[in-house]
Amino acid sequence: MATNKPNDMGAEAAVFTLQNKCKNTIWPGILAGSGQPQLMNGGFMLKPNEIVKVTAPKKWSGRFWPRRWCNFDAAGNGNCFTGDCGGKLHCNGAGGAPPATLAEFTLDSPVDFYDVSLVDGYNVRVSIVPLSGTGECKSIRCLAELNRVCPAGLKVKRNGHVVACKSACMAFNTPEFCCTGAYGTPQTCKPTSYSKVFKAVCPTSYSYAYDDPTSTFTCKGADYLIRFC
Repeated sequence: MATNKPNDMGAEAAVFTLQNKCKNTIWPGILAGSGQPQLMNGGFMLKPNEIVKVTAPKKWSGRFWPRRWCNFDAAGNGNCFTGDCGGKLHCNGAGGAPPATLAEFTLDSPVDFYDVSLVDGYNVRVSIVPLSGTGECKSIRCLAELNRVCPAGLKVKRNGHVVACKSACMAFNTPEFCCTGAYGTPQTCKPTSYSKVFKAVCPTSYSYAYDDPTSTFTCKGADYLIRFC
């Protein structure tokens, strides 16, 4: 079990425990918000059943996402089939290519805000479980594997198997699905047949851009378990 604990982070920092419950290796990517420190150089390898603890400072914001089927050389150059961040093991400020499931956090504002977003599509089931903390502190979990029920037109396949599910915005790039233009407000951008499939499988995750009421959660003073698969 590896731990990342930068020296300048105080006792009030949050600890993220990343756990791989998949049958295959995952390469988590990490992207910090503007002005925030990058954690673990933005990415690392996480073998099946392995746990890595990552410490973030107070006020940190950013996202975690799973990358799958990656190959990197000794210098950290290569690629991932899903979630790739520019062909690097250490993303170092680069985001993941969709479709990818996102675990998003904004700490101490003044409480922690967290969510799992499928707005950029889905590649791996991701859960967030608050550890301790005060407030509602609800867990976010998918009920099933979304790749198994991914609608036609959204499927991403590898060797004949569905390994990721695009968002309707990514697949069709229309204002209705992307919540842009005339559909750029919560009043005009409503759930679609595609987002409803995402919501049925992952009821506590963002299924489209304006899915806030059932998809954003708060907790105060918690550490967090981020589980893949």
